[in-house]
Formats: sequence, C-alpha cells, structure tokens
Amino acid sequence: MKLSSEQINQKLKDAGLRVTPQRHAILEAVYTLGNHPSAEQVIDYIRVNHPGIATGTVYNVLDVLVDSRLVKRVKTDKDAMRYDAIMNRHHHIYCAETDRIEDYFDEELDDLLQSYFRKKNLQNFKIEDIILQIKGNFNDNSE
Repeated sequence: MKLSSEQINQKLKDAGLRVTPQRHAILEAVYTLGNHPSAEQVIDYIRVNHPGIATGTVYNVLDVLVDSRLVKRVKTDKDAMRYDAIMNRHHHIYCAETDRIEDYFDEELDDLLQSYFRKKNLQNFKIEDIILQIKGNFNDNSE
C-alpha cells in the first residue's frame, strides 16, 4: 500500500512522534515494500532511496515505530522478524517453503475466536489481541 508523504507525516504525528526525515523514510519503506518486509529489506530500500540513513538508525526507528503502534512485528517459522504496517485486526497466511506472508481478513473468524476465549475465562490473563498464523504452502500453479 502506497501512502502519500502527507499521510505518512500524519501517521507519525498521530502517534505522538516528531516527524524526522529518518522516521518518514523508514515508515514509507515499510508501506512501499508491503508484504511484511524484513529489516534487511527495509535497509536495502533505504540504501538506494536514502543513502544517508545509517543501518543502526533503521533498526532504532523500526523499534520506535513498533513501540508507537505504527507497525507490528511478525515472526516467521525461520525466526525472521518481519514488519507489518496494517494495524487493523487480521491474521497471516504463512508459506514455510517460500517465507511468504499474506494478510488474511475474516470477521467471522475474529468473532469466533473472541467468543471462544471469553467462554474460557483464562485466569490472571488479559487477552489483548488474537492473531493466527496459518501455515501451509502456496500453490501458484493455475491447475
């Protein structure tokens, strides 16, 4: 999903962050790259499009963006950390073979999961979010 420069700045402001060129560029990279980029993919994008931003800065800004709830971390089976800029409730379809992650939106599933855990009444535990990662393999053949 591509956002305008104004939209990126507004997201940073809405999160209570000062708009800096580094924050802007890195949030823009996560949105532009889409499909849950890794920190390394963000760094590669930054090197080409904003070569003055240091690698350490990319990691630091990604942490700030996560802490500010502008992006989420998504961990793969290969223990790779990926970043997701879509903050509305959704799940992930994960292909272990290719390490590809796709977003999966399903309100009926969300309602079912919330209802299930409400009935379970987990003691001394407050559920903040329920996110499924559905693991399998994409069949890109059109047979």
